[in-house]
Amino acid sequence: MKVAMYYTNTDVRIEEQPVPTIGETELLVKVIASGICGSDVMEWYRIKKAPNVLGHEITGDIVAVGKSVKKYKVGDRVFVSHHVPCFTCRFCSNNQQTLCHTLHTTNFYPGGFAEYLRVPEINVDRGVFILPKEMTYEQGVFIEPLACVVRGLKTAGMKPGQSVLVIGSGISGLIQIKLAKAWGASKIFATDVEDFRLRAAKQFGADVVIHAKENVPEEVKKHNEGRLADLVVLSTGVLPAVQQALRSVEPGGTILLFAPTEPGVDVPVPLFDLWNKQVTMISTYAGSPEDITSAIELIRSKKVIVDDMISHILPLTEAAKGFQLVAQAKDSMKIILKP
Repeated sequence: MKVAMYYTNTDVRIEEQPVPTIGETELLVKVIASGICGSDVMEWYRIKKAPNVLGHEITGDIVAVGKSVKKYKVGDRVFVSHHVPCFTCRFCSNNQQTLCHTLHTTNFYPGGFAEYLRVPEINVDRGVFILPKEMTYEQGVFIEPLACVVRGLKTAGMKPGQSVLVIGSGISGLIQIKLAKAWGASKIFATDVEDFRLRAAKQFGADVVIHAKENVPEEVKKHNEGRLADLVVLSTGVLPAVQQALRSVEPGGTILLFAPTEPGVDVPVPLFDLWNKQVTMISTYAGSPEDITSAIELIRSKKVIVDDMISHILPLTEAAKGFQLVAQAKDSMKIILKP
């Protein structure tokens, strides 16, 4: 089978590997659609394990079932979660499944940018979800990123009637805009440095878009009755954006750290101001099985429309082009590879 092997952002090669063999507790899934995530091009993060087959936003068909597997059958259309929790550790018991050690160490093989996947037993047990009949494979690619956003906004305690500022209008930011709108935000602001993404943010529900080089806090106040944002979602890890987030939150508000900086980057924090304003700062990572279930229903019910965020559908053989488009972050949104 063909795989897209990642070496660097500018070196993604189509290589041949054997189709995985499965054990009696496992599944073999033929990948139909696989999305390129922004984290796939975080080179500082990915290069440590290169060469590697990346890809975790996948949908496909079950083509082989281990003899001990009773829950699924050949022909089932599925989304498969690459990370799954143990459900028994102290984090899982405290509804913090995305801190679970098991979640951080599980995965399918070899990765989503391949023609076939072997789904290990633990993922079969708690990481395989049947696609609703109303959902296309391409729509299903959004299940994982939407689950991450569901968990983020839920963890930040977003409530209807709040004003929301999304800093960074890449694909995660655009999904945050759509979900904030679906969940009743009173006013949504969005920033970016690219006009293409600002136009997309406006199209997908942002009431006001602001070029990131402007005075973002002042622009928010100008369009929000003199108030800053109740919830600021940091969807890019560049240092100026982090500093904007710290200056743009209303007293009593919340800053959600959705995107990371590179390791080792220290950010000066105006501690007195945040203390005096009683600001909550919270971080989030990934999504739990519960969040995945919520994401599936949001897409199935069309409460969050995802089709209009697909900018490119490419064959797997053009994976290198897809990686370049995502890494350049200029005129693309969700890029889907189809083996």
